[in-house]
Amino acid sequence: MSSCAERRPRRSLIRRTAAVAAAGTAIAALVSAAPATSAAAPAQHAADARTALAAPDISLANVKAHLAQLQSIATANSGNRAHGRPGYKASLDYIKGKLDAAGYTTTVQQFTSSGATGYNLIADWPGGDTNNVVFSGAHLDSVTAGPGINDNGSGSAAILETALTVARQGAKPTKHLRFAWWGAEELGMVGSRYYINNLSSAERAKIDGYLNFDMIGSPNPGYFVYDDDPGIESVFKAFFSAKGIPTEIETEGDGRSDHAPFKNVGIPVGGLFSGADYIKTAAQAQKWGGTSGQAFDRCYHRSCDTS
Repeated sequence: MSSCAERRPRRSLIRRTAAVAAAGTAIAALVSAAPATSAAAPAQHAADARTALAAPDISLANVKAHLAQLQSIATANSGNRAHGRPGYKASLDYIKGKLDAAGYTTTVQQFTSSGATGYNLIADWPGGDTNNVVFSGAHLDSVTAGPGINDNGSGSAAILETALTVARQGAKPTKHLRFAWWGAEELGMVGSRYYINNLSSAERAKIDGYLNFDMIGSPNPGYFVYDDDPGIESVFKAFFSAKGIPTEIETEGDGRSDHAPFKNVGIPVGGLFSGADYIKTAAQAQKWGGTSGQAFDRCYHRSCDTS
């Protein structure tokens, strides 16, 4: 989104892993739900979210291993993974290699921004009704100041591991699953806007919902849920409620990430966020742990946004 370590209560560290699990749960619920545009969608989504047995178990250790790879890529490429820089393309190649090996159909979409070539990576899981697509995305680029491990290695790694878990389980969802890693988000959602602008009206109409994961590993985390679509919002809220974790509506990044181009053309959107440079209040620290009076991520857009 357009040394900082500290000791935190174990409660906060355990809860932080829930954002990764929620990504898989939301996808599992939505692939069997009524289309998001139907009148029954919110109630149906909530009911499906309570059917937790269908949700895959997403390995946090594997997510962290992907983050370590992204960190290594940044370190080897002038400390960042920004648009137009070698670190970005190396990040994309790493993710594409994992998906290709797992059996995904991958497409690399090129665009130009600020005089440099940018890339989106789109991955489709074979099967499912291609007229009803559940789409999950995260931006892969960092800012030039640092490696961007929370912003947005965290979302990129989480949906990568979710996609790989789908493959390992040989999932055969009713709906079609699509994942994307967007380029040049830090320059104004350039990659995702390019994708949407080059998608026909007929193809847009096939997308039942888009789920966005931008910063879900903040060191002093909050638990924020997008409220753009009631049906999708209910899936995430039901998941966190079952875990005993209170949530708040996401406002800090409203319209500032890759869900915006989808929402602007009428596609239902939702997602998760764990906070950037807004300050955690005493009330939020009381219910979530962490440190009040400090930013959710003190390294937001800085060189210390490392693994």
